[in-house]
Amino acid sequence: MNVVVVGLGYVGAVTAACLSKLGHTVVGVDVDPQKLEPLARGTSPIVEPGLDELVRSGRASNRLQVSSDLAASARDADLVLVSVGTPARSDGTVDLGFVERVTEELGAVIANRSPFLAIVYRSTVPPGTVDGRLRPLLERTSGRRADDDFGVGMVPEFLREGSGVDDFFAPPFTVAGVRDDRTLDLVTRTFAAIEQPVHAVSVEAAESIKYACNAFHAVKITFANEIGRLLSAIDIDTREVMRVFCEDRHLNISPAYLRPGFSFGGSCLPKDLRALMHIARIADVDLPMLNGVMRSNESHLRLATRRILDSGERVVALLGLSFKPQTDDLRESPYVELAEYLGGKGLEVRIFDPIIRPERLFGTNRQYVERHLPHLQRMLCSSPEDALCDAGAAVVATSDPTAVRAVVDASPHVVLDLHGSVGAELEALPGYSGIAW
Repeated sequence: MNVVVVGLGYVGAVTAACLSKLGHTVVGVDVDPQKLEPLARGTSPIVEPGLDELVRSGRASNRLQVSSDLAASARDADLVLVSVGTPARSDGTVDLGFVERVTEELGAVIANRSPFLAIVYRSTVPPGTVDGRLRPLLERTSGRRADDDFGVGMVPEFLREGSGVDDFFAPPFTVAGVRDDRTLDLVTRTFAAIEQPVHAVSVEAAESIKYACNAFHAVKITFANEIGRLLSAIDIDTREVMRVFCEDRHLNISPAYLRPGFSFGGSCLPKDLRALMHIARIADVDLPMLNGVMRSNESHLRLATRRILDSGERVVALLGLSFKPQTDDLRESPYVELAEYLGGKGLEVRIFDPIIRPERLFGTNRQYVERHLPHLQRMLCSSPEDALCDAGAAVVATSDPTAVRAVVDASPHVVLDLHGSVGAELEALPGYSGIAW
């Protein structure tokens, strides 16, 4: 394929050289002679392990070319990858000046050619930028229509400085945010030699994945540092703790819990987090991220209550009550708190949980319920149909098939999904919405 890479900074230089290694004919375009001249001589403009060799090989085979003329370079291209910088301003907003100028130039290119050309952005931009600002700019400057006359997409990069070449050839995944099949085909062919499947998603999702990844990396670093500050203050070797911590690939280093849902609860997480924060206060150690976890958890609970209250419905069916499936543990269950709050606002709350039996609750579990939901016996219904009878709102906190089926059949005005894995039939209901999706 003929590929043009616009912007030969860190991402662009690595991308251009690696694509030429895959057998594509690549033209790297930039206006900065300090980037173009080393590449033209067959050397890398940046320090990156393995890149010099790739550039030298690409130049020797003539598969890697460089130019300052975008219009001439893109005239016969199949796909253009835009990798120009998107620096941050002092207020945190992203400066889109470079990417918008390149987009205008590409609009002029599209106006003067008839073969289909895919414009694919690799620059990191806020979600909504490509479809909300760049695609309209391409259409306006070219006089052509996206998806029909040209393609628009987003293929985020996951290259780390110091291991960018290795990361290119062995990425965690390849993400293609596309709007049409032709652009998807071009992206797939561009990265076909990399042994990772291409995940076709919406353009907005592709933009978001890069931000989600980097935010999570920052969270992991901060978590390790906060645990380190706390444990070192009380003379515990954090390295030993985290070494063993990382051996848990079932929960700690895994996809576990990394799915949007409702607030956490139960007898362990809230209690142990509060204990950890108490230890930090005694040791005079500031842990702002961990200290904000409970506040964030409570914000999720308030979001659910606000959704129900704002609906104006006065009868609510709550399907699911324990803090997790297959247990009758109600201690610090966020669903108990939700029921308590809605009842306190004068709403009639009816509850169905396939496991909960008040007569079988005992000990601290029973004490917690008696404190927070003293009228649980009166709220509980023997079937989901009874809970949903005349209810204007249903809160789905379980994947129990009978409960989900009952909601689908009843089709209440408002369906708030706190679970997230209940099936397409429920999500197709007119009043459906997820708590965070």
